[in-house]
Order: sequence, then C-alpha cells, then structure tokens
Amino acid sequence: MCDTCGCGQPEDAVTIQRPGQNKSVSPPEHDRGHSHDHTHHHDHDHSHGRIIQVESDILAENNLRAARNRGYLEAKHIFALNLVSSPGSGKTTIVEETIRQLHSEIPVTVIEGDQQSMRDANRIDATGVPVVQVNTGTGCHLDADMIHRAMDELNPPEHSLLIIENVGNLVCPALFDLGEAHKVVIISVTEGDDKPHKYPTMFDAADLCIINKTDLLPYVDFDTERCKQFALEVNHHLQFFEISAKTGEGVDAWISWVKQQI
Repeated sequence: MCDTCGCGQPEDAVTIQRPGQNKSVSPPEHDRGHSHDHTHHHDHDHSHGRIIQVESDILAENNLRAARNRGYLEAKHIFALNLVSSPGSGKTTIVEETIRQLHSEIPVTVIEGDQQSMRDANRIDATGVPVVQVNTGTGCHLDADMIHRAMDELNPPEHSLLIIENVGNLVCPALFDLGEAHKVVIISVTEGDDKPHKYPTMFDAADLCIINKTDLLPYVDFDTERCKQFALEVNHHLQFFEISAKTGEGVDAWISWVKQQI
C-alpha cells in the first residue's frame, strides 16, 4: 500500500510493536509470501478509467477487512474511535486526557500510528494502558489490515474503549475505513478556521469534530463559529466539541459523550 494516494508503502516495511519490544510483529502467517510485486509485464494504460479502477480495487480490499474488523469489535462490545488530524493538532494529548478520565471506569487500549518512532506510544505507555505503535514508514495513513494486525497483538478486552490515533494527515486517512465506530476529526485553533473548506473529504467522512487548543484563542486569528459553519457546509451532521486538552476546559463534555456511547 498504497497506490490510491501514491505513498507506495510495502507491507513488510510496516512495523507494529509494543513499547519495550525489540522486534516488530510479523505479518500474519497467511500474508507472508504475498508481498505485492510492482514489476508489471504488460503495457500501462494511463487513461483515467484504468486509474479509477485500480483505486476502486484497493479500497474494496480495505473495506472488506474493515467490515471484518467492525464485526469483531461489535461482537466483543469494543467501542473504537479513529482520531484524525493534521500533525500537531494535539491528538496525543487528547488521548492522554481521555485515558486519565476514563481508565478507572472503562478498560482502554490504544493503537498509535506514525511514520516513524515510538514517541507517542511511549507517552501512552506511561499512562499505564496497553498500547501498540504502528509505524508506516513512507505510508501516510493507517489501513484496515494494519488495525487487524495491531488488534491481534493488543487483544483489547470486551466492553472496552479502543482509541486509534491515525497518522497526522488530513487527506488519505479520510479514504480508509478501519472498522471504527466513529471517525473524529481534530483541528487546533492554530491551524486556521478555513480547514474544512480546504480538506472537505475529511470533514465529510467524520462524525465528530474537536476544536482543540481553545486556550490559545486570545492569541490567534481563529473564528470558532466561522470554522463550525464551514464544516457544517461540508457535513451538516457533524457534532462539535470545543476543548483545551492542556487546561481541561471543555473536556468534560467530550468524556461524557464517550461514556454515553459505550
């Protein structure tokens, strides 16, 4: 993966591991020996019809795995959230604060997605909840098979909350269903209130929108109501939470919503 967005990430370059592990988790047995061979022995037809067909096939394979993930999660009564945003929006801090307020009442497990490093997984590991890190290499998003492999390693308990922190990117993660119950798009007030118009596919794919870092509103040129209006023009079903994960302002409403869903 992925020919859809051009990141060209080979499956065997993806690593999935827990903090403190020395080795990454290998692909499932049935996947070994089936790496994609990108040496084609036929003429390339670069017409738009052919490109659309290739994209459709890739997304269809992902969606099949996502449906299996969703069935597994629903059977075990695991509530899964897919957190998506551009880099630096405060996703990991939101995850930490959510864990801090919930883990004494509800079992929480976390899948962290980044191109490289264990930094975010180590931060989550410090909270005491089970976490695995998925490093995508040159890949720019998580896909349903990565989540399947990560859940095999994580083995989240029944009646729990699974938080997936996707790779920081407002484009490609919008295309890939992971099997989650809800996709949550996060925007910080430092990014500009026109993000919903610039990245409409992501806001259209999301069910909820968290506007984070509201403690910085006095210092930035960001109109919260205008941002919400732009987002509603893209997706009139969006539900909003205005929070500061750093100060805790507004977080209670977010936590209350998560509890109600579970």
